[in-house]
Amino acid sequence: MSSSPRYRVAGVAFDHMHIGDQIKVAQDHPDCEVTGVFDTDKARMDAVCDDLGVPAELRHLDLDAMLAAATPDIVFVCSPTDQHLDYVRRLAPLGVMIVLEKPLSTSYEDGLAMREAIAGTRSEVYVNWPLEWYPAHRMTAKVIREGLIGDVTEVHYYDGNRGPLGHAHGKKTLVLGATPEEKNGNWWYDPASGGATYDYLGYGTTLGTWYRAGEMPTRVTGMSYVPEGLFVDEQSVTIAEFAGGLSTYRTRWGTFTDPWTTQPQPFCGFVVVGTAGTIVSRDFATTLSVQTHDHPDVHEIPVDEATPVTKNALSYLLDCRASGTTPDGPCTLEIALAGQRIVDAARASMAAGKVVAL
Repeated sequence: MSSSPRYRVAGVAFDHMHIGDQIKVAQDHPDCEVTGVFDTDKARMDAVCDDLGVPAELRHLDLDAMLAAATPDIVFVCSPTDQHLDYVRRLAPLGVMIVLEKPLSTSYEDGLAMREAIAGTRSEVYVNWPLEWYPAHRMTAKVIREGLIGDVTEVHYYDGNRGPLGHAHGKKTLVLGATPEEKNGNWWYDPASGGATYDYLGYGTTLGTWYRAGEMPTRVTGMSYVPEGLFVDEQSVTIAEFAGGLSTYRTRWGTFTDPWTTQPQPFCGFVVVGTAGTIVSRDFATTLSVQTHDHPDVHEIPVDEATPVTKNALSYLLDCRASGTTPDGPCTLEIALAGQRIVDAARASMAAGKVVAL
């Protein structure tokens, strides 16, 4: 541990409950200190900051004032998704590491604009996909790279939670029961950036692209379910056609239980099929269920425990910087852009009611 923090970390926007998680990650990192936070809603910001012990003098209602006082090296952005590009453009000239809370964006074009915004600056853009740091899903990527199941031919994904209004930072459970009117008044249910498809499909398509070593589908079909009285979907199913077959990605707000408390049915996670075997990787699991040609009966493989480096985006990115290695995986802009292309195609298919070529 260093005698004094080397990286100054700021938090921008408290719209997404994960802002509290990212502040806590920075507080716990031996080489970081939180030097400022910003939100336009004082009560919302204070509720999180009081819980985490962020001093009142570090809380700002003006973004420029916060950035001037905090002089950050790293900025976590937890705004509504459709505001990500605006924040990247605002922060890019500062030469900072920008970490967007998932998903990347509401469009592939906005993602490309982010890449353009940081071109020629010292700034970098990454995306925090919490599922990337789940040991089971990282272990899946590892054994795929090692050739355990041969070439990946199918990725089947299902994930979600009871709903975005059912928990706060730190996975604190909140009482559900919001009316359609209350939901529609929250950004999570705003068509500009809300809905289960925006919230969860990018996980499946981005991690799925990681598992497939960058392979992209040729055609995509999507369907979504919008409950009566709401403006956005709470469930979606996407089918992606690859050269070797079909993959499916399903999202759900309204799972029977939250996966971090009790794994629901259908389970949240991935089934990956390869030419030489299969893998079941459940969220929060301590083992992978595996079949191979040599061992066709389903058997369990222990999952490697998270290391200090692989437990979250901040630790991973700072370790890459310290070691001089280039980050890879879902957190990188290029993999996130690939996942976004599939999300865009799925949403276009949902809107048009037909198959969409990528």
